[in-house]
Amino acid sequence: MSDGQQMTRRQMLVAGALTGAAVASSTLWAPKASAAAAPAIFYSPHQDDDALGLAGSILEHKAAGRPVYLVLVTKGENGDLATLMNGDPCPLTTWGASSHPCAAGGHHNLSWPTDGTSMIVPGRTAEFMASAKNLGVDKIINFNLSDAAYGAPDVYNAFVNKVKAKVKALAQQYPGASHKFTAGWLEVTDTHKAISDAAYLLMKEGVLTDVRFNYVYAYDKPVSQRASGAAYVLNIPSNHMTIKRNSIYCYNTWDPSRNFYALGYHSVPDKLESAHADPREFVFTIPSGYRTGQITQPMTSW
Repeated sequence: MSDGQQMTRRQMLVAGALTGAAVASSTLWAPKASAAAAPAIFYSPHQDDDALGLAGSILEHKAAGRPVYLVLVTKGENGDLATLMNGDPCPLTTWGASSHPCAAGGHHNLSWPTDGTSMIVPGRTAEFMASAKNLGVDKIINFNLSDAAYGAPDVYNAFVNKVKAKVKALAQQYPGASHKFTAGWLEVTDTHKAISDAAYLLMKEGVLTDVRFNYVYAYDKPVSQRASGAAYVLNIPSNHMTIKRNSIYCYNTWDPSRNFYALGYHSVPDKLESAHADPREFVFTIPSGYRTGQITQPMTSW
């Protein structure tokens, strides 16, 4: 790609970031979801996972006329992100600046506490709510769990059990629902893997029967390798891809008056760039021989 093309790409992403919230009411899908139909419930481990790797699948279900519920599993606390946002000029101006624009223009002028909660959680959640509105989901559910899967095994297992209890309650509340998680065994973060573990355990107990897993970190891989092992590759229609990109822009909008600080984009710029460029999502089923517990590398041999 030429330098001129890269500049156009940067300008387009920043322009999209500024207008993402303005188009948040887009409704390009049909037919209207039937209230009597069992919902498809999507689980986003953190704010930004929805736009990154679930949005096309959400829109596919909307187009089929199914109610779609979107669950935010964790609060998304992140002290490192708070520290990054206090950096001025923005670190994204020096990290591969040709690819990663800062919606603030490179200068934040922030002095946030670095507890990772007080400014980060409401800011990230504002972005999530804008993205969910853009996608037209029928219900937003916030588990409001502390992102506490990291550390000793007992801490990890306690988090798994909290997620399991909440998902089980939803399954009982909405019998016949399908449940869509992320492929945590491939994504090598304790939170994502713990949520997959909760789903797996509920499948073993017969509580969940219709379950799929979107590989939301596939966009870290080369384009040719992203679909490897997938049970289904969703080729996102162009009108749905427009909506998905608008959800991505919700995570790269700078408007402090509405609590938008482009936190999603500062957190995972490479992933969002790749997802913006690739009109596909990658759906997996649970692998045979699945093992619960923390992992240190993707379990691609399963």
